[in-house]
Amino acid sequence: MQSPQPIEVVTPASRHSRQASVAWGSRVVTVGGGAPVRVQSMTNTDTVDAIGTAIQVKELATAGSELVRITVNTPEAAAQVPYIREQLDRMGIDVPLIGDFHYNGHRLLTDFPDCAQALSKYRINPGNVGKGDKHDKQFGQMIEAAMRWKKPVRIGVNWGSLDQELLADLMDTNAARSVPWDAKQVMYEALITSAIESANLAERMGLHGDQIILSCKVSGVQDLISVYRELARRCDYALHLGLTEAGMGTKGTVASATALGILLQQGIGDTIRVSLTPQPGEARTQEVVIASEIIQSLGLRNFVPSVTACPGCGRTTSTTFQELAKEIDDFLRAQMPVWKKKYPGVEKMKVAVMGCIVNGPGESKHADIGISLPGTGEAPAAPVYIDGEKALTLRGDNIAAEFHQLVERYIEKRFGAHAVQTAAA
Repeated sequence: MQSPQPIEVVTPASRHSRQASVAWGSRVVTVGGGAPVRVQSMTNTDTVDAIGTAIQVKELATAGSELVRITVNTPEAAAQVPYIREQLDRMGIDVPLIGDFHYNGHRLLTDFPDCAQALSKYRINPGNVGKGDKHDKQFGQMIEAAMRWKKPVRIGVNWGSLDQELLADLMDTNAARSVPWDAKQVMYEALITSAIESANLAERMGLHGDQIILSCKVSGVQDLISVYRELARRCDYALHLGLTEAGMGTKGTVASATALGILLQQGIGDTIRVSLTPQPGEARTQEVVIASEIIQSLGLRNFVPSVTACPGCGRTTSTTFQELAKEIDDFLRAQMPVWKKKYPGVEKMKVAVMGCIVNGPGESKHADIGISLPGTGEAPAAPVYIDGEKALTLRGDNIAAEFHQLVERYIEKRFGAHAVQTAAA
């Protein structure tokens, strides 16, 4: 028998893109150029409601969004942007704000300089900046504002709002080919050409290339992968990823995870947003949680301690492990805004909550701290493993509460100030 070769350890590819900086005050969020993949989100409040918008921005930022986009569509909305920024600053929320402009952005950025200054980045859709002779002029006014206030821009092309004149030109060119492309390929080309030509135009107007981020959003998984592969091949601008309308619930989550996961694995993408339609009663922050989980599942970054939990089977008729896993996961997520500063490195911690003896001890040993709860017919005992070794066994009616306390003590001991100082010494 031939000796086997070592199995390749698969890791995400790296891509060398330009680095853009999105800043507010002393906080600078770098995008591209080897910086971590960033999580972005967008409010769905009426921007005219400055308090409501500021509250939602805070919620998104607290959940882990590093950039938050708000709609700026009317003079009334533009007038409120400085007040939104002021409210956030008062709350100690220094997340950069991105202004989302369509149709009238050139006027709003010109007529409301306080708005232009309060935003950290402008999103420009080249398909919605004007038709015919007005296109370049109005696009230029937005680029001039970006240069005046030293703001980066995202040139964001959308499948549903393409530059129709550009698309018509490409269709004419295609019709003259000896072997015409199919309609989808022409559409892909229109998206990519619009983004890159707009970026080139912005540079000719004086905007530095490291102040430009590109996106070409579509709603289909395979379409997104095809477009971004080619976009990444043709340019070195930082790229923002996302399905333009991912959908609701499971559909939106799976579609986003599939498309963004494939592209990030190939080294394509510098910021991502999961454009999830909230289910009735669901928090807007769910899109941030999913985006963070996509990045963390690929091993690109760590945002919160991970909880490995048993899926359950006929051996686990008790729901104790399900309830404990959810309780621990919810607790860890809720504490992260405080723990980021208090316990450096805690986001890399692994916790296991398992339901029976089959995989329970093994998974618990692989975690930093884990518990193997008794399955159906097993002795009413729950061994706890800490740093790969069996530390103790919990019994009785308070196993969940006792394990919760063990997790808290473990975090304090391993990641607390004393532990950090000892490691540094």
